[in-house]
Amino acid sequence: MTCGLLQILMISCFHLIYLTCQQEISFVYDNFLGQENLYLDGSATVLPNGLLQLTNASDHQMAHVFYKEPIRLSSSKPLSFSTHFVCALVPQPGVEGGHGMAFVVSPSMDFSHAESTRYLGIFNVSKNGSPSSDVFAVELDTIWNPDFEDINNNHVGIDVHTPLSVGIASASYYSDIKKKNESINLLSGKPIHVWVDYEGNMLNVSMAPLEVQKPSRPLLSQPINLSEIFPNRSRLFVGFSAATGTAISYQYLLSWSFSTKRGSLQLLGISRLPEVPHPRAVHKNLSRRVIVLLGFLAIVGLVVLTGMYIFRRRKYAEVTEAWEKEFGAHRFSYKSLYKATNGFNKDEFLGKGGFGEVYRGALLLSREIAVKRMSHDGDQGVKQFVSEVVSMRCLKHRNLVPLLGYCRRKHELLLVSEYMPNGSLDEHLFDDQKPVLPWPQRLVIVKGIASALCYLHTGADQVVLHRDIKASNIMLDAEFNGRLGDFGMARFHDHGGYAYPTGAVGTIGYMAPEIIDMVASTGTDVYAFGVFMLEVTCGRRPVEPQLQCEKRILIKWVCECWKRDSLLDAIDPRLGDEFLPEEVELVMKLGLLCSNIVPESRPTMEQVVLYLNKSLPLPDVSPYTVGFSSHSSVLIDAASLVASGSWSASSISSSSANNSPFNGLAMVTHIGI
Repeated sequence: MTCGLLQILMISCFHLIYLTCQQEISFVYDNFLGQENLYLDGSATVLPNGLLQLTNASDHQMAHVFYKEPIRLSSSKPLSFSTHFVCALVPQPGVEGGHGMAFVVSPSMDFSHAESTRYLGIFNVSKNGSPSSDVFAVELDTIWNPDFEDINNNHVGIDVHTPLSVGIASASYYSDIKKKNESINLLSGKPIHVWVDYEGNMLNVSMAPLEVQKPSRPLLSQPINLSEIFPNRSRLFVGFSAATGTAISYQYLLSWSFSTKRGSLQLLGISRLPEVPHPRAVHKNLSRRVIVLLGFLAIVGLVVLTGMYIFRRRKYAEVTEAWEKEFGAHRFSYKSLYKATNGFNKDEFLGKGGFGEVYRGALLLSREIAVKRMSHDGDQGVKQFVSEVVSMRCLKHRNLVPLLGYCRRKHELLLVSEYMPNGSLDEHLFDDQKPVLPWPQRLVIVKGIASALCYLHTGADQVVLHRDIKASNIMLDAEFNGRLGDFGMARFHDHGGYAYPTGAVGTIGYMAPEIIDMVASTGTDVYAFGVFMLEVTCGRRPVEPQLQCEKRILIKWVCECWKRDSLLDAIDPRLGDEFLPEEVELVMKLGLLCSNIVPESRPTMEQVVLYLNKSLPLPDVSPYTVGFSSHSSVLIDAASLVASGSWSASSISSSSANNSPFNGLAMVTHIGI
């Protein structure tokens, strides 16, 4: 019996020793000729001199090199390893350097899912738009990508599942002689030592030039638990990855040593390293004949370019027709606008809207303007367009963006308006980089836009339907007064006249239900203004599909808060306590009243102005008023459309292009026109 137990004990010990030995891996490559236990894919290849070339000067390449035998994870023995390799990243002469390379630990050698741009050949873009992969890597990166929070274009990073490094530092080494860090240019083309040591859940990364020994201090020291990174994997592979994308360079591995036991790491034969090739720029000795030929081609090219210049100048010359004489006082010369914007210089570029580009300019007496350039394919409807431009120029109200006039060329229209230095209200509500807009200023803006809409509906020579009221179309002047702009979808009709049916245009969340039946009226503007009031007060957009169901629709959420007798729960949390509750409740209740789905139950803009100025008491309404509690059926459909992408705000807005030859009357949002 005792002998049997002794035999079992001996067999168990031998088995344990066997498994322990089986987990230990150690190898060294002073060059890579004839190495059959390496897995190579993509553009990776071994050169005749023993160099392992990952990528060359071709774009959109990927290369992977892995040691075929896996590291086996053991629950009884913590994983540790040390590796030392020499690499060289060589730039292509005359070309800006490309992406770097990475040392990789992965449960698989299959990286067919990876992308050849930006992601070092190991990551891809997941369904949620973020690059990811089941991998751990130490990257030597020579591209600065702010999306991944890179610090510069010459850094070392530790990546876990994504290219967003958990540890990062500029490429450098600690000089034991100078007692300070010395920088290293990764893309110098010179061989570089790199050491990666992992033991006791601590990862140390060191580097140094070829002639320097391993520094006494690591460049990066980062707590890492590989067992947590790969919880369900019993085997891991080690190797290297590289990619070029559109930024190209040569990437070489000269030698490599690896061991799962730190003290067993074999030394590299530095004196026997293969030589790194350096491509040279091609210099040609041009003969006299070649020089003469080039001179001739230059003359021909100059003649062609001159002809093209003259042709384009005539083609795009300013156009004036007889019918425009009546609008002459509202027309700017192209020359004056060209000078005002310094030739439409990129330094004066403000932004690009749905219908053209916008530039800042200065006329005589330093009057600042915004000039919008739009293209068109023909003259059909131009007369009506110019007529409407001039009609809007005649609209005079302190809370409208002043339109000053226009300029017309053969294939181009230019709109000139007053420059709004503080951009759009949308920026100040939703851009975290902007200071929080206080409640008193928000209330002044709401009252100002209400006054402007009242003027458009009742005070102008014709009834003007704006049809796209939202925070991004409200511009702020130097004193932060609200100015209503973007009349790209506006329609005119006589007072007491009939507004003819048009396409369903607007922006999801702001569109009244009757818009689906192609019916636009002053009531649809009132509906949009009601949503706008809630947007300003609550500091959020009308439809936010990413939120939980009960908060997804702004109108519905405010109504639910009111039903719970906690209306102030819906207010913008960034306002803190700096507001008067009675003012906030007035605006929110009025917003719900204006956005009632029953058109007849909405107030007119004249009444809205009186309510806001407290010249008229708000009607006795409750959250159970007819037309309030029915919002969900109308708006949930809109939210689902936005979430699915089947009906975006931009597609709805663009539909108006079919109803007007130039909806470029729109003032560009976010940039102050």
